[in-house]
Amino acid sequence: MIGLWDTTGNEVVKALAAERRSAGGVASGMALTLIVVVDEKRVREAEAAATIAAAAHPCRLLVVVRADVERERNRLDAEIVVGGRLGPCEAVVTRMYGRLALHAESVVMPLLVPDVPVVTWWHGEPPAEIATDFLGVVADRRITDCAQAVDPIEALRERARDYAPGDTDLAWTRITPWRTLVAGAFDTTEARVTEATVVAPRRDPTAALMQGWLAARLGIQPQWQHTDDHPRMRQVQLRCANGDELTLTRDDSLATFRRTGQDDRVLPLVRRPLGDELAEELRRLDADQVYAEALGTAAGLSGLEQRPPQRVHVWKDPATARRAEAGVSAHADTSTTS
Repeated sequence: MIGLWDTTGNEVVKALAAERRSAGGVASGMALTLIVVVDEKRVREAEAAATIAAAAHPCRLLVVVRADVERERNRLDAEIVVGGRLGPCEAVVTRMYGRLALHAESVVMPLLVPDVPVVTWWHGEPPAEIATDFLGVVADRRITDCAQAVDPIEALRERARDYAPGDTDLAWTRITPWRTLVAGAFDTTEARVTEATVVAPRRDPTAALMQGWLAARLGIQPQWQHTDDHPRMRQVQLRCANGDELTLTRDDSLATFRRTGQDDRVLPLVRRPLGDELAEELRRLDADQVYAEALGTAAGLSGLEQRPPQRVHVWKDPATARRAEAGVSAHADTSTTS
């Protein structure tokens, strides 16, 4: 590992090139560039997930930690790891302070691997508008996680309003095993589904996407039965036109599949590590139309998959916004006092 403290973007590029030459074959064959936007307190968690994903998708990992944008003096610290503790990838962990944090692209752009796709993953609360973050605008694929938001369901609606082809969310990834088991139930029947119910907590974004997916695929309006007995989606119930009922119920890492006239079956339904979920999203770098349909249906919007895939960067200075809010608050306090 090479550590560079209070350095420049040019020095980071030179140090990475030198480390790649030293590593030799370990640093070859990059399939993509993965940009991770994360807070300092969650860097190790993001690195652990990226290490798992890099085992399946060798990549250049660029971790961007932005902090203290109102600091008077800019500072850039960087760690460079090639083929070390982060697995078969080239990793650059950058910590940006001051106004430099608002221009992270000035450091990141020279570090992108030429001629390979760029994926940006926000490991934390996603931005309301991805266009306000240049690291999202430059990416071919953008991964968010609504479960990290204060209000996950509202965050999911924001993702629909802000959607562009190439966007995805880990809440969608987490229902892949559910969708696989539900779809597999119809391998031996052609019965039409007339009713569906999803049993889950009211703030569970995976349940909202499951409801949207069922509605988009089956042309019905599933019911959402709220429950506070379980922290995650608990059950999916389907009723068919021929009278059959199909129920998939999760208990810890197993699911019980019940169907009218058949014996119960116990199937695996394991909650996967974050790195496995990330690796799944890195398998495809084109637009996920099924996700777009499910997201749009869940949010009550249509035509998401027909939107243009490109975004135009919208400059946003959070420091200016905070100062404006502070000024309004101070004015209000003065008015109240007077």
